[in-house]
Amino acid sequence: MFVPFETLPANSRVWVYTGQRAFTKNEVETIHGLLLPFCRQWEAHGHPLQSSFSILDNHFVVLAVNEDFHNPSGCSIDSSVGVLRKLEEVTGIDLLDRSRVPFLINGKIELIPLAHLKIQFQNGILKANTITFHTMATAKHQLENWKLPAENTWLAKYLPTTAFTH
Repeated sequence: MFVPFETLPANSRVWVYTGQRAFTKNEVETIHGLLLPFCRQWEAHGHPLQSSFSILDNHFVVLAVNEDFHNPSGCSIDSSVGVLRKLEEVTGIDLLDRSRVPFLINGKIELIPLAHLKIQFQNGILKANTITFHTMATAKHQLENWKLPAENTWLAKYLPTTAFTH
């Protein structure tokens, strides 16, 4: 059963999917056109799931479920991945690729491949204060402050270390 995203409790379970590029107006309409009916009928073992979705920064699709109402099952989560695959097919936008990390660079969201992170930080293209997005958020309240400097995330391990001198 679909409910407005803002009415879901803060502890609602979320899944964040990153688009490989910003969505066009038509793609946003397509996303709404597929996710709204999906959320209206989404269920787990015959029980309706109180669910919603949101598009953040015109680049991220967030699917959410109120687990206080009913928990999603493995099969229901699989069905959500199915609708995301359908979105990919219809729009041509990859949403399930987790091998790229989104950063806010010069006011634009850019996706950097995991394999390039270390060199990007070493070369100063990415810095400790470069904003990234907490796409691994699992609860709705984590989206309130989901834009974070890289140094405050798991990406800190890629930051160059400074040599200590005595």
